[in-house]
Amino acid sequence: MNEMKEILLAGEPEQVDPALPRTAMMLFAPIDKRAFGAAIGTVSALAILVVTAGELLLRPEPSINLALLAQYFPGYAVSLPGAIVGALWAFAAGFCAGWFTAFVRNFVLAVSLFFLRSKAELADSRDFLDHI
Repeated sequence: MNEMKEILLAGEPEQVDPALPRTAMMLFAPIDKRAFGAAIGTVSALAILVVTAGELLLRPEPSINLALLAQYFPGYAVSLPGAIVGALWAFAAGFCAGWFTAFVRNFVLAVSLFFLRSKAELADSRDFLDHI
């Protein structure tokens, strides 16, 4: 008899396949924190470079809105050297944000799976005292 049969809902199949499909396993795979941080940092740095280059090509005078990035990224200016400094700062900030996001996602997923596994084990051992 399949031990998972007791916790199935009405309308569920009689047998439960113990192995998850590969696509379902990929949903629960942890995210590599360094790789995710590097990806977010790279996209952030490229965004600063592209936006600054677009501003320099379209309007040679500095824009008020873009110049405010200097408040967040010291050394940034609406110029080519300032764009490189801003891209370095954006990479650092994006890396930290991406690393932290992956860390929190992995942590929440691990805690959720722990509680789900504990709940399933408790439901599986409901008749524990009957076997003593």
